[in-house]
Amino acid sequence: MKASLNRLAERAAAEGLLDVAYAMADSPFGQLLLASTPRGLVRVGLPNQDADALLVDLATRVSPRVLEAPGQLDEARRELDLYFDGRLERFRLPLDWRLSDGFQLAVQRRIARIPFGQTRTYTEMARSAGNERAVRAAGTACGRNPIPLVVPCHRVLRTGGALGGYGGGLPMKEGLLRLEGVLDG
Repeated sequence: MKASLNRLAERAAAEGLLDVAYAMADSPFGQLLLASTPRGLVRVGLPNQDADALLVDLATRVSPRVLEAPGQLDEARRELDLYFDGRLERFRLPLDWRLSDGFQLAVQRRIARIPFGQTRTYTEMARSAGNERAVRAAGTACGRNPIPLVVPCHRVLRTGGALGGYGGGLPMKEGLLRLEGVLDG
């Protein structure tokens, strides 16, 4: 059954009928939903998010042609596995930014440049995106980041070092920062 679904997905992609491919991936925190378009990775759903709701959102905002196609996400799963094993510090996946725009997109693009094992503050992100007084908007950009982990919003902290929020929950943010050596333990 799985082989025939993979063939169906490959055929749909070859015939231009697959706009959004998705697959589930394991992580130390639970199942992730990964979705890509021909442009690149468009969505990473975290374990505490409703995968079905995310797929409906993709069908509404990107294209109704959404198909489970694990083979299309092999590289994303491989890079995430390496990251969680502590053997990948920089993702090389192409990204499809279409789910963000304006100031949020500017902030998210800057978040994507924060190096492994380093952090920035919401204030620094607002400043780097062109409006140092838009600290709350920078926080909102982190919270609405459609590609967490790969666009590492977990590396953005409050001024003074407090963790702030995280879409995957604070235990996940703490775990990611420990994995990167930012937090002890």
